[in-house]
Amino acid sequence: MFDTILLPTDGSDHAAAAAETGIELATAHDATVHVVCVADTGPLGDLRLPGDAASAEDAIRGQAREYVDEIVDRAEAAGLAVTGTVLEGAAAEALLEYARDIDADLIVIGSRGRGGVHRLAMGSVTDHVIRFGDVPVFVANSGSEDD
Repeated sequence: MFDTILLPTDGSDHAAAAAETGIELATAHDATVHVVCVADTGPLGDLRLPGDAASAEDAIRGQAREYVDEIVDRAEAAGLAVTGTVLEGAAAEALLEYARDIDADLIVIGSRGRGGVHRLAMGSVTDHVIRFGDVPVFVANSGSEDD
């Protein structure tokens, strides 16, 4: 039923739990897995680390690569065909574009379980992917934000 599964990650425990679910689904369907992380190298990304903007961007991309590689290793250990990619741009849009490019059959994404005013104020990558994507989305909710 699923030949190509997209596993986005941001390095969080919620994304790791979703990746585990995605790996299990991929194993059951003998699917190819694409692990992606969107590196936030925009203006806010530059403020996260000391030093010049280029160094900060390199550090952010490096951290994103580590997040991807960790899940790629887990998928490979499960015997799956897997690729890992670091994307840049607005997270939800980058994920949806990548899903279209690889002709994904399913996106397995984590949720922090946020709701109410916090979700409205901050927005939600998962919510955007669900609302605007044309690929089925499996949301692995690992509990509330306080977990």
